[in-house]
Parts: sequence; C-alpha cells; structure tokens
Amino acid sequence: MLDLTTGTIALSLASGALVGFVLGLIGGGGSILALPLLVYVVGYHGDPHVAIGTTALAVAASAFANLIQHRRNGNVRLKAGLWFAIPGVAGALLGAALGLLTRGDRLLFLFALLMLVVAWRLWRTEEKPPREHGAHHAFRRPLVAGAGFVVGTLSGFFGIGGGFLIVPALLWAADLDMREAIGTSLVAVAAFGLTTAARYGFAGKIDLPIAAVFILGGIVGGAAGTLLGKRAPKHTLRLAFAALLVPVAAYMLYRNYAAFIG
Repeated sequence: MLDLTTGTIALSLASGALVGFVLGLIGGGGSILALPLLVYVVGYHGDPHVAIGTTALAVAASAFANLIQHRRNGNVRLKAGLWFAIPGVAGALLGAALGLLTRGDRLLFLFALLMLVVAWRLWRTEEKPPREHGAHHAFRRPLVAGAGFVVGTLSGFFGIGGGFLIVPALLWAADLDMREAIGTSLVAVAAFGLTTAARYGFAGKIDLPIAAVFILGGIVGGAAGTLLGKRAPKHTLRLAFAALLVPVAAYMLYRNYAAFIG
C-alpha cells in the first residue's frame, strides 16, 4: 500500500480525472488506462496486484454511475445484460483467482498485449444505426451467456471492466445497436468490476483510500469529457485514443518483457 501523501493524492486524482475524461469522451475502452496510470504514475511498481484490485473497484463505481444515466435514457436492455453478467460473474471469480496466482510483471506484460487488442478493436469498430425507440427482439441466450463467461474471466484476470469486449459481444450475440450495447454493457462492467474487487479485497489487494481519490477524479473528469464528447466526432476520438494506446502498450512491453525470458 502507498502512503497517502499530498503527491500521491494529487497523482491519483489526476489519473482518475484522465480516465474519467476519456470514458466521458469516447465511452467504452477508456478504463484500460487505469492500470498503467496506477502502476507507472501513482507508483504501484512493487505490487501490481494492488493496482489491479484498486482499478477493478474504480471501474465498478464508474460503471454504476454511468448505468443510472443510460437507464434513464432507455439504452439498457436489462434482460440481455443479466444473461451476460450472471455467468460472467463466475468467470470473473475464476479470472481473479488466476490473476492473483500470476506474477505481477507477467500480468503487466499480458495486459500490454491486451491494450494492443483494444487499440485494434477501437480502430475497427463500426457503429450500427440506432433502432427505433421501443423496438424489442429476441436474443440468442446461450451465445450471450457463453460470451459473458469468457469476457468475465478476462475481466477478472486483468481487473478491467471489459467494455471493449462486452460491447462487440452484445452487438453480435444479442443483436443490439451501438447505443443499446454501450448502455447494456454497463450492467456487466459493474458486476465484473465489483466481483473482481471483492476477490482482490479478500486477499488484501485493494488500496481503499487511493481508490476513493481515483473515483473522485473520475467523476470530475467524466463530467468534462461528456460535455466535450457531445461536440466532438466520436469516430475521430476513438482513432486518436487507439493511437495513444499503442506507445503506452509498447512501453509496458519494454518494461516487463524480461518476465518471460528471465
């Protein structure tokens, strides 16, 4: 755990604000920055597992806050979200257990590879046109549940919300449009984040004071990002964020490659 100094508080607040700003600006995928910021900016070099547990708690809190607004706007298909989230919680428990057994530097190396996948997904994402308000349809429940378990496992392993995987899975398996998929994904993001945080917390791997400061920064940054995001082209913003992730991932690969060759 880190000492709660003025410098640590300031760095945690700024890091949370940046993550919240990106989330408000482009939606899903922004929380992928939380772990590298906590490790390389806030300072969890010695125990990345604490950074993962703290990230999971912050992601869950952010998802709950955004879920309320999306629910009010009618963008959440709760039945599809629950069919995805419930088996995904079992996957998140499995993933978190595996993550706790994995060396911290190896986790960071694998996480960097995941960041490259996120960048590729953001670059390739194409939005489906919004469906008419009130239009409902049947979804493929076995596919939704199976996808939920797989994504939940990855979410628990890395301590991420997994929105960048959940959204395309819901677009494919539940046949939602982009607006519905983003809103509905928050049901699973919140559930996976809370499950992972609980498992890491049970192992003593969450820094609650830092998590609180990080979440506070995320609220402020999220409000600013949402305001700006209404005026800026989403597609261009996603491409710019994807380009940002590549050098960050490259730096993490450079710092942790010895984990697999040493």
